[in-house]
Amino acid sequence: MDPRDALLEFPCPRCGTGSRDRFYGPCQTCRDQLVATSAGQARPADVGRFEPAMHVVPNQVATKE
Repeated sequence: MDPRDALLEFPCPRCGTGSRDRFYGPCQTCRDQLVATSAGQARPADVGRFEPAMHVVPNQVATKE
C-alpha cells in the first residue's frame, strides 16, 4: 500500500465529528450538504458584442505615420 493512499483520522472542520478520509476537509455528510445548498442552475451568459467606451483612444505609437 502506498503511504499516500493511507486514510487520515481527523475531526471534521465543519461539524466536528470524527472523520477518516484521504485528504483533510469536511466529512462526506457535510460535503453532501454543501453541494445540495450551493449548487445552482446553469444559465446562458448574456454576452453582447464588445463596444469600446468613447473615452478610449488609440495608442499614439500605433497611429504614428
